[in-house]
Amino acid sequence: MRKIAVLTSGGDAPGMNVAIRAVVREGIRLGCEVCGVYGGYEGLIEGKIRRLSERDVGGIIHRGGTMLQTSRSERFRTAEGRAQAVRQLQASGIEGVVVIGGNGSFEGAKKLEAEGVATVCIPGTIDNDMPGTEMTLGFDTAVNTVVEAADRIRDTSFSHDRIGLIEVMGRHSGSIALWAGVACGAEYVIVPEIEFRIEDLIRKLQASIRDGKRHSIILSAEGVGSGADIASRIKAMAGYDVRTTVLGHLQRGGSPTAADRVLGSRWGVEAVHLLTRGERGRLLGIVNNRIVAHRYDDPIRQENQSDISLATILQNLSI
Repeated sequence: MRKIAVLTSGGDAPGMNVAIRAVVREGIRLGCEVCGVYGGYEGLIEGKIRRLSERDVGGIIHRGGTMLQTSRSERFRTAEGRAQAVRQLQASGIEGVVVIGGNGSFEGAKKLEAEGVATVCIPGTIDNDMPGTEMTLGFDTAVNTVVEAADRIRDTSFSHDRIGLIEVMGRHSGSIALWAGVACGAEYVIVPEIEFRIEDLIRKLQASIRDGKRHSIILSAEGVGSGADIASRIKAMAGYDVRTTVLGHLQRGGSPTAADRVLGSRWGVEAVHLLTRGERGRLLGIVNNRIVAHRYDDPIRQENQSDISLATILQNLSI
């Protein structure tokens, strides 16, 4: 395999640029020509493909987002769109593609593989909901962003004897909320994986107030619904002053942490090695700090389950 490409798809995640850099520089080191696909699968259909040099990926390791830009392509979901994407790759002489993205991007990589294009997928999403890996690229940075915000909100909540409710991202996963909740010492975390009863939350808040605690931090994962709605219910049922903060896309941007920079570099290098060895149709992961490469048809778990034990730790420590 002498010519490969790299693309990013779906939602951006901190560390994508790190992985792009690793793919380009390791590919060139091994004698490959490396191209970037601009604009994800939609850009692939439109033929937005350009050769990249070592210098093209210089100075991006500290930047969030993706230099290749990204999109969500409805056309790629169609047989006609995928056929056009394959024609663009063939016209460019590209033999293999490294796809960086979340579950939708992974499904796209599998479809390209079924069309005869060699692919390797790097799990890049802040949601930490990909199969076969304990961590996804961008998750650590997102958690650190939430912790920093929660620390700041706790300062003002303490000053005003308030409850601060912070809505965090994660789609249907509560991983960001659970990890950040333990890290910032939150009093309560609401996640899709655990049944939520507002009466239990109010009893927890009442017990804290009886013990002399006048402020609290609640983290709510977006998968359970609107944080503002939950705050309104608390105020209506208990009369507490609750201020809601929706962090939104703050969690997707920003400079990647050292952990994400190392992970993106390791995965980018491994993706190139797999393709140049002729090992295709692989989803990369990290298990016990070791890189694993699952075949697309391996019976791996369909979703990386959130570590529910963190909820117990948080509950026991948040007195």
